[in-house]
Formats: sequence, C-alpha cells, structure tokens
Amino acid sequence: MSQWSQVQQLEIKFLEQVDQFYDDNFPMEIRHLLAQWIESQDWEAASNNEAMATILLQNLLIQVDEQLDRVSQEKNLLLIHNLKRIRKLLQGKYHGNPMHIAVIISNCLREERRILAAASMPVQGPLEKSLQNSVVSERQRNVEHKVSAIKNSAQMTDQDVKYLEDLQEEFDFRYKTIQSLEQSDKNSALIKQEMLALQAMLNTLDYKRKEVLSKIGRVIHEIDTLMSNMLTEELLDWKRRQQIACIGGPLHGGLDQLQNCFTLLAESLFQVRRQLEKLDELLTRLTYDGDPIPLQRPQLLEKVNFLLYNLFRNSFVVERQPCMPTHPQRPMVLKTLIQFTVKLRLLIKLPELNYQIRVKATIDKNVSTVSNRRFVLCGTHVKAMNMDESANGSLSVEFRHLQPKEMKSSAGSKGNEGSHMVTEELHSISFETQVCLYGLTINLETSSLPVVMISNVSQLPNAWASIIWYNLSTNDPQNLSFFNNPPAATLSQLLEVLSWQFSSYVGRGLNSEQLNMLAEKLMGQQVSYNDYQLSWAKFCKEHLPGKSFTFWVWLEAILDLIKKHILPLWIDGYVMGFVSKEKERILLKDKTPGTFLLRFSESNLGGITFTWVDQLENGDVTFHSVEPYNKGRLSALPFADILRDYKVIMADNVPENPLKYLYPDIPKDKAFGKHYSCQPNEVSKPSDGGGKGYVPSVFIPVSKILNDSTDPHSPSDLLPMSPSVYAVLREHLSPTVIETALSSPYSTD
Repeated sequence: MSQWSQVQQLEIKFLEQVDQFYDDNFPMEIRHLLAQWIESQDWEAASNNEAMATILLQNLLIQVDEQLDRVSQEKNLLLIHNLKRIRKLLQGKYHGNPMHIAVIISNCLREERRILAAASMPVQGPLEKSLQNSVVSERQRNVEHKVSAIKNSAQMTDQDVKYLEDLQEEFDFRYKTIQSLEQSDKNSALIKQEMLALQAMLNTLDYKRKEVLSKIGRVIHEIDTLMSNMLTEELLDWKRRQQIACIGGPLHGGLDQLQNCFTLLAESLFQVRRQLEKLDELLTRLTYDGDPIPLQRPQLLEKVNFLLYNLFRNSFVVERQPCMPTHPQRPMVLKTLIQFTVKLRLLIKLPELNYQIRVKATIDKNVSTVSNRRFVLCGTHVKAMNMDESANGSLSVEFRHLQPKEMKSSAGSKGNEGSHMVTEELHSISFETQVCLYGLTINLETSSLPVVMISNVSQLPNAWASIIWYNLSTNDPQNLSFFNNPPAATLSQLLEVLSWQFSSYVGRGLNSEQLNMLAEKLMGQQVSYNDYQLSWAKFCKEHLPGKSFTFWVWLEAILDLIKKHILPLWIDGYVMGFVSKEKERILLKDKTPGTFLLRFSESNLGGITFTWVDQLENGDVTFHSVEPYNKGRLSALPFADILRDYKVIMADNVPENPLKYLYPDIPKDKAFGKHYSCQPNEVSKPSDGGGKGYVPSVFIPVSKILNDSTDPHSPSDLLPMSPSVYAVLREHLSPTVIETALSSPYSTD
C-alpha cells in the first residue's frame, strides 16, 4: 500500500494535520494524482543536488502533462482547469530554483511519515497531550467569537456616528437659519418655539455624543481585555507549539486563525480611530459648555494608538525558524558559509502594507552571548514583505540566501572558552522593520529562537542535542545564557521527544518497550520513570558506563544507521532495535529454533546485530549473536540480503542459514522478501570460466561456530570466497541456494 493510501485512511484529526502543509507550494491534487511516482523518487537527495532536482522537476511537469492528457479525454473540465493552473504555477515558481520544490516535497513526505507514525502510537505523551488540551481549543473558539463581536460593535458604532453627524447637520442648518433672521423677526412666537426645539435638539446631540463616546470606550475596553488575556495566551501557545514542532513534535497550526483575529482587531481599532477623527471634525463645527468630546476624545485616542502599537508589535512573528535546506530535520543549527532560510509574517494583513514594509536581518544584535565568536550575515539581508509569495496570501517575507560568516577575532578565539563548547553557545537572529500607516509610525522587532553556529558538520549531532534540550526545557525565546546552568528535564517528556526524533527523521516512533530500554540506559532499572529528572550532562556530556561515548552520540549513530541503511525495515516495524541482551534472551528462549530478532548494538556506535535461538541435542536452549554490522559493511551489502544469505559453518563444515522466523513467528522471507535486492531466478549463474579470465566469486556473510562456543567468533562476512571454499559449498548446498547467494549485486566479475 502506498504511503498516500495509508494517509487517506487516517482519522480526521490526523488528516487535518496533513491538510496544514499542502498548499500552492505543492498542491494536494498533484500529491494525490501522482502518489506512486512521487514516492518512488529520491527527493531528499535532489534537495542537495541541483542537477538531479532539475531533472525531477522536468519529469514532474511531464507527469502533470500526462495527467492533463488523460483528464482531457475524460472531459473533466474542473480538473483540466486546476491542472493547467498548477502546471503554470509549478513551472513559474521553481524554474529558477528546482532544489526548492525538492525540499518541499521531501518535507511533505517526511511529515506524512511522522503523522502515520504518530497515528500508530497507542498512547500520547505528556507534551503532546498538553498541546492538544481541550481548554486551549475552547479558548481559541472564544477568541474568534469575541473578535467577531468586537468587529460588529465597531460597525454598529459607525452607524451611530453617522446618525450623530446627520443630526448635527440638521441642527446646524436650523440654527444658522434663525441666526440669519432680522432682530425683529426673532421675537416672534414662532421663532421662540423654534428656539425651544433647537435646545431640545442640542440636548439630544449632547446625549448622542455621550452615547457614542461610551460605545467607543466599551469597544476599546473589550479589545484591551482580549489582547491582554486570551489573545496573548493564544500567541504564546502558538510559539510554544512551534518550539515543540521544531524538535520533531506534532505540526503546529493556528497561525492563519491568529492572523484573522489580529487583522480584524486592527481593522476595528482603525475604524474606532476614524470615528474619533469624525467626532473631532464635529467638534470644530459645534461645541458647548459640558461638551463630552474634548473631555473624553484625547484619552480614547491615546488608548487606541497604544493598542495599535502593541497589536502590531505582537503581530511580527517568525513563521518558520532558521533552517539549512540541506538538513530540514535539524532547524536552528546553522553552519558558517552555508545558506539558510527563515520566514517572517505580519499577522495584520492589510492591503495598504503590501511591499511597503522592508525587513532587515541581523545576528546577535544588542544581546550578550556566552561566546567570544562574532558573526555577520552575508547575502540579501533586507527584503520587502508582500502577499504574493505565500500560497495563502499572508503578508510575509522569506530570506533564502542568508549565510552566517564568522568574524576574525584579534584574540584568535574559537568558541571553546571556559566550560562551554561551540555546540552550547546560543546566538540570536533579529529582524527589524518600520510600519508607517495612517499617520502612525511603529517600529517592529522580533527574533528567532536561539540558534547554534557550527563550522563543521561533525558538530551537528551535539548542536542538535542543545536545540532539543533548550526547546524542551524553556519557553523563553531569548535565554542565550541557558547553558550556563541548564535545568534538568523530566525523563517522561524527554523520552517522548526522543520518540519524535525517530518518527520525524526515520518515519517510525518508538513504542513503550523501546522507550523503557532507553530509560534503563539513562537511569538504570527503576520502578517508575515518570517523576525522574535527567541532567544535561548525563544526556549529552558524560560517557555511558564502561563506554567511550555519550548516550546521545550512541542514539544519533543509530538514527544515522537507520536513515542510510535499514530505513524500509525500520518503517515496516521489523527492527525491534532497543532491547537489552537480557530481555532478548527472555523473548527468544521459548521460541522455535531459528527464531531471531534484530537489535542495535550497545557497545558499538551505529551497529545492528541479530540473535537467534537454537536447541542442542540434549534439549538445552542456546543463543547466538552475530558481531554487529556497521555502516561500512552495510554499504557493501544490503541488510535484507545479509539476512537472506547468512550462513553458519558448524564444526562439521556444513554451511546453513540458521535464520528461519523473525520474532515472534514471522517467516523470514515473508518479512523481508520485498526488500531483497533481487530474487534467485533473476540472476543467471556465472560462466564456468568466470568473467574475463577470473575465477567467479561472491559475497556471502558467513560465521563459524565451534562446539565449545555459544556465540560466533568474529564473522568473516563480506569477503570474496576462494575456489576451495566455493567447492565446499557446491558439495553441501543445492544449486538454488548457491544461485541465491550469487544473486548479490555486489558480486565481482
């Protein structure tokens, strides 16, 4: 089943998450129509290879053209129209930057895998539960309801001001008419009656002025209350969700809803401001003793301007945190002289501001860091916000060509001063701009979450550990001295985040048994891990007992191993991975001989091994574990092929494959068959004389087990067989088995 087919079967709450990251940058129609083709391409590799990305973009457009031809024959007018529009959009947007669409599609596929993994997890962790709190959802609905009510109140007040203006014009006309009469006419009874009517009208005017000012005051108070409480909380919650999403957590949404609220409030405040200006205009034409306008209007106008200043300042946000396109799963880790992207949005979307706001990016502005290293930003660091680049028409700007460059220090510092390493130094990227609108000038400034600057890609794993720890532990967006005294983390939350590393990076999270094994590795065996606090040093700086590496280095090496060598097997759930040797034997001891499981090595970085159960002639159970395979060996031979072709030479020199069933009882070929590089009948036997005069050879993973040994010695796997060994195999193995071994694509000529 294709990944897209699995996505379509998800529950509605997960489908809503999928809907959030499909837009005009990569329309869902294309994802749906070209599902299998899209999933068969290596978009991640293309995101770092312009030539490959160019070819994939061309092939994508060809695929769209083929779909157009098909729907044209079916005379599906709506789909024809949409596909033509999408093709034009894709070609126009990515013709000059094909790697950008490769990054987008790679990210979409990765997020789909993360959501599928999250949907398969039976229990939500504490962090995810807090982000999906029903109280938060209720507050979101209340904010939207109150904003809508405020907008309606402001519009109703507009009608009151218009009525007041009409009433005053009538009063002004009648008053001037009386004033134009001769003195003798003013003493008539009719005129005196008119004067009484005018006095009554003036009383009404006074009442209406007070009423309008009161209504304006109420609208201002409602906006102030909403901004000070619920809207501020909503914005802070969105920023927290963004933090969690950056370290692999659930996708954060809600920015469009916030934009709608901010925009409606800004429109309402500007509407109130115009109403106050109209009252000032009415004041210049008519005033009297006790007139409420000159008494109340200045304070109301000052409050409106104050609220507008605050609303604009809060509306300037970093929509997408700094990230190198080459490492989309590691945001906020930046390498010197490597481009990164960052996107900002103004949540107040007014047409008058389109292309009128220029944003400037700087690094470490007006902040003190624990580092003596200083950086400047190279590339285009000033750009105008506009509504044309974003698919949803938001007022935003994306910097795509910024590069951090380290400034030479007279002291020759390299950032290792004191107890801090480079990967614990936090820096801040700031953005500033100015809004000039309707006579107001508002200076805006915002900053990214803290970033870690590295100069070598080997520093990336520890830098990413710093990003994880910071965003897990604090809501403070600018605590650059955080690692002077990093707080401990709750183990239950940390385990949840570690599971997210697997779901976001390699498409499948960790289950409770796997997480328990990690907890034991970090804390030792405990009754419960829920209330335990783990220090930063124990996570990332102190070596594991008896080992020459830290817990995080060990875990990161496993992630890299999965990503590069066993990803399909991991996604299918066939790699148990995190299980101790003791637990492994408990699981296997009562199983059929030949049952095996796959686990990650605890003593070798980035190693995977398999253990199988066997039964001796006397009935005793014995276990065999092969020496771990590392990335060097797995680069030569796919792991699925190793499992298929693995042989053990016992004391009597009869080679056999001991691996029969994947734990608990899945036939090996059923589990891994689709991952074999080729099948026995797909490759013919080599010619008797060999190729080009050479004796034929083949890679076969082999271990030798002696009678007095329960574990294989170091296997001589992946070595070409000599003719004598090949002859022994031909004596004891059938031609089909030999052909299976010879089918390896890594056989030599």
